[in-house]
Amino acid sequence: MLPDGLLSFPLTPFTAGDRVDLAAYREHLEQQLAGGPGALFVACGTGEFGALSPAEYREVVRAAVETVAGRVPVFAGAGGGPAVAREFAVAAAENGADGLLLLPPYLVTGPPAGYLGYVEHVAAGTDLPLIVYQRANARLTSATAVALLDLPTVIGIKDGIGDVDAFLRIVTAVRASGHPRAEAFGFLNGLPTAELSAQAYRAIGVPSYSSAVFCFAPRIALAFHAAVHADDTATTRRLIAEFYAPFAELRDEVPGYAVALVKAGARLGGLDLGGVRPPLLDPTGPHVARLAEILDNGHKAVA
Repeated sequence: MLPDGLLSFPLTPFTAGDRVDLAAYREHLEQQLAGGPGALFVACGTGEFGALSPAEYREVVRAAVETVAGRVPVFAGAGGGPAVAREFAVAAAENGADGLLLLPPYLVTGPPAGYLGYVEHVAAGTDLPLIVYQRANARLTSATAVALLDLPTVIGIKDGIGDVDAFLRIVTAVRASGHPRAEAFGFLNGLPTAELSAQAYRAIGVPSYSSAVFCFAPRIALAFHAAVHADDTATTRRLIAEFYAPFAELRDEVPGYAVALVKAGARLGGLDLGGVRPPLLDPTGPHVARLAEILDNGHKAVA
């Protein structure tokens, strides 16, 4: 089953000399753990999986497993072409990860049946529990989602497409399939700034979501998560108006800001995790100033 609670997707810090900063990484992980997440998802999208070398990937996964020391599950990203994704999956297992988040294949677009084959190929390389991330060129139909139930290590689907109607059909098809694993199979809202769609996904039976905001503003993320699950409409509306909507507007101004703004937010919070790697760009001075103002308003809204 998928882990419960708010899910953390830690950043990967880089030094000024463009090496993975493991000391800053461990500090970042401890700060994340202090917020009580249900699991850590390392070297995924927010963790710049695509910018890591295989050796760096191993370092990041191993450091996370050592730091977490069994307190919560550690899932690691894997992706790229089928052979490469399988190698990353094996590396994650060798370095102690508890599970995998399978990112979309690199560039190539195929039909849903082809994507199912991609999942099958990677899942066959390790016994680790695997969550399938559908977004961009990786899309499932209801039929292919039900077919995932026959892969015993595939435990759920993370949706990054945002078509609530289509995802409801997938959830319904899985739950109504009669398969022995149908009720235990998990679903996760993985949209950028998922808080904005958390209530809509909860209404279709998908209460869990990933939170990039948790990486740099855990008080805000935890307050929103608590409000959603308590049906506290006044608090969710206030936090969306004062923080999440303005943050998303700024995020949408530059491609890649879904990661770059999060790192800038961590720096504003006093933890320097370095910049992002190409092709991402670090935020400009004016954008950092706007982010600081948005953060201040968010913390006031929580208070």
